[in-house]
Amino acid sequence: MKFNHQSVLLKECIDGLNIKADGIYIDGTAGGGGHSAAIAQRLKNGRLIAIDKDGAAIEAAGEKLASYPAAKVVRGDFRDMPDILDGLGIPAADGVLLDLGVSSHQLDETSRGFSYRNEAPLDMRMGCEGPTARDVVNNYDTHDLARILREYGEERFACRIARAIAAKRMDRPIETTTELSEIITTAIPAATRREGGHPAKRSFQAIRIEVNGELESLTACIEGMFARLNPAGRFAVITFHSLEDRLVKRQFAAWCKGCECPPHFPVCICGKQPKAAPVTKKPITPSPGELEANNRSRSAKLRIIEKL
Repeated sequence: MKFNHQSVLLKECIDGLNIKADGIYIDGTAGGGGHSAAIAQRLKNGRLIAIDKDGAAIEAAGEKLASYPAAKVVRGDFRDMPDILDGLGIPAADGVLLDLGVSSHQLDETSRGFSYRNEAPLDMRMGCEGPTARDVVNNYDTHDLARILREYGEERFACRIARAIAAKRMDRPIETTTELSEIITTAIPAATRREGGHPAKRSFQAIRIEVNGELESLTACIEGMFARLNPAGRFAVITFHSLEDRLVKRQFAAWCKGCECPPHFPVCICGKQPKAAPVTKKPITPSPGELEANNRSRSAKLRIIEKL
C-alpha cells in the first residue's frame, strides 16, 4: 500500500524551525517524509536525520528523501534520539521536530487495527513490535483497564467500559476492532452516545497510547533532546490531543520560566535563569484552508521554543 500522509502545519513548522543551510536537524516522526523533505530542501552543508519506528514510514521516507544527500533515514523510536545521534557521531542539533499521534496511513491501513470503524485484528502498534492492543484488552485487570481509559482517554465512563470488557472476555478473547468498539459503545449510556463523535474514540486513543508508551516516550524525548540542542536551536512539537499538548506546554513553560521566587519578592534570590524562550506565545493551529484540505488536522497544535 502506498504510504499516504499529509504533513500538518508544514509551512508553519519550517518557518518556526528557522533552518540554517549548514545546520543539523532531526525529524523524530518522519512519517511519509513531508516535513523532512521540506527541511532537506533548505540544507546545503547541513544534515537531516529522519527517524520513525514504523517500517512502512521508513520505506516511504527513504524514497522521498533519496535525492537529498543531506538526509539520512533511521528506523527507531524518537525516545532514543540521543542514542541515535551518538551512533551517528552527532553531538548536538540545531532543530528538532515531532509530529505526534497516529498517521493517516496507519489509520487507513485496516490491518494495523487503529480504527474503530473497520474490522481488523486488535493491534495498534506503531512499530509492529511488542504487545498489542489485544494483549491489553484481554490481559489487563479491570482496575488497570479503567485507569488507562480514564487517564489516557479522559473517558468518564471508564469503569463501566472496563467492566464490560472484562465480562465479555470471560466467554472468549476479544479479537477485533469492531468487536471492541461494539462493547465500548454498548457500555456507554444511550443519551451520551448521541453526543459528539464516535463513542469508542476516546477508549481507542487510550489503548493506543498504552500499547505504544506514547507519553513516556514523549517525556524522554523532549528532555533528552533539549539537552542536545545547540544555543539558539529550536524545538517544535505538533500535538493532537490534550494529554500530549498539556505535557509539552508544561515542560516548555518550565524551561522558559526561570525565576521561581514568590511574586511578592522585590528581587530574585533564587538565581534561576530561563533555559529557553517561546517562539510561539500561543499554539499555532491549522488555517481554514488547511482544515478544508485535511480535516484530520483539526486538532493539531504547534508549539515552538528556542534554547537560550
